[in-house]
Amino acid sequence: MCLVPCGSALALDLTANEQAGKRLYREGVSSSDVQLQARVGASDMRVPASVLPCGSCHGNDGRGRAEGGVRPPSLDWRRLASGQGERQANGRSYPAYRDSTLARAIQQGVDPSGNRLDPAMPRFELTLADQRNLTAYLKRLADERDPGVEDGVLRLGTLLPSQGPLAGAGQVVRAVLEDSLAQLNQQGGIHGRQLQLVVLDPGDSPASAEQALNRLIDDQQAFALVAPIAPMLDARLATVLERQEVPLVGSAPQGPGSTQIFDPMPALPTQLLSLAAYAREGLGLPPQGLRVVYAGVEQADQAEQVRMALQAQGWSVPPVEAFNGQASEGQGIVFLGHAQAFAELAASLQSAGRQPYLLAASSQVAAALPGLAQQWSQRVLLAYPYVPGDWSEQGLASLAAVQQRQGLDRRQAVLQVNTLCALRLLTEALKQIGRDASRERLVAALEALHDIDTGLTPVLGFGPGRREGLAGAHVVSVSLPGPSFTSVTPYRPLPDAR
Repeated sequence: MCLVPCGSALALDLTANEQAGKRLYREGVSSSDVQLQARVGASDMRVPASVLPCGSCHGNDGRGRAEGGVRPPSLDWRRLASGQGERQANGRSYPAYRDSTLARAIQQGVDPSGNRLDPAMPRFELTLADQRNLTAYLKRLADERDPGVEDGVLRLGTLLPSQGPLAGAGQVVRAVLEDSLAQLNQQGGIHGRQLQLVVLDPGDSPASAEQALNRLIDDQQAFALVAPIAPMLDARLATVLERQEVPLVGSAPQGPGSTQIFDPMPALPTQLLSLAAYAREGLGLPPQGLRVVYAGVEQADQAEQVRMALQAQGWSVPPVEAFNGQASEGQGIVFLGHAQAFAELAASLQSAGRQPYLLAASSQVAAALPGLAQQWSQRVLLAYPYVPGDWSEQGLASLAAVQQRQGLDRRQAVLQVNTLCALRLLTEALKQIGRDASRERLVAALEALHDIDTGLTPVLGFGPGRREGLAGAHVVSVSLPGPSFTSVTPYRPLPDAR
């Protein structure tokens, strides 16, 4: 359901010619599907226009972004058509563009005064029809908005189950999002826009979840997604988001990654690599001392990813093992899988008289700890993205305030903190992009976030090649019976984290 009235987004209703111009601008493809050519550099090297479409440098929004020391100019037609006055830096006069001089700039690289444009700009070989289509679209470009962006509203979306085993988690995430957005909107929203939230139920199957995701994007016009819970979408989520160019801030799926998905927390392989670093430095395990064991076919790909990363770090790791109820070799076992399988692995090792170190992510195996035999005391090492020691007084007060207002259980603090972090990163990026919001600008702003202090985690941040807010994890030793926990190494980014 939509929590607030959902009007249609202000996306442009483009004519057929303008649509053709948009395709040419973004993809470098002619309306006749003929391969267009562009000339590049002083040597006039010819390349397909699809390799260097206008949007690749000027951006889908036409505003241009600095890259490689070159700053492509804005293509706002109102600005171009009114002239740019005198630039003191170079003394040139920039009179207004007309259709004819725009065509000359695009095809010959010459401005209205006859000055050569930057050599980095390609010169496109266009037919008369293609040039007319492109000009028609450029005149509308500045007015085109991404879905979900209106004068006084910016619409966010999420998928949260209302029935089944994940319904409780869905209720918690929904309560945290609603509360936080209400507090933000009471303070005026972001850049004069109120943030609205659309919540849809993903259902209980991959098909129903994908249908809900498409409705959220196409029908409800969500500008971006935040903190969804839809594990059945893991195999398809990245594909849909890439195709629709929709950013998501929240837990990343176990399936293929995506440049559109920003996860505040470290991925499972990153957490396990933090444990391996401690196994080498703190426990002194030799290079051949680790084995990677997984339970469940859905863990196989990540297990292999972990093994390859361990080898890159100097470990000599044999092929990954699928747990089949039998004990495994090795001085340390890196485990991926659910809590019950972890308990069964510990029991099989105990029966075989083996007592290796067991390394796993707390999010996967914590439920198995109370049932482990005492012999595993201080032999189980868990990765935690954050621990209570990371919580500042202000951060703890903010969390407690949400819990009190919404009547939330403190025992579900991990889910609450993860949701707060996702929304904090998303809203921080929205503040950075200003009022001219676009999905492309949002992705760029998320990539540029560094050292965001949540008061509940180590500082978060992303980067052009990084989609994890944390690049490492705390290592915690488990004492039994109990269990009780002792931090043995604080959070620190992995050495090769970007």
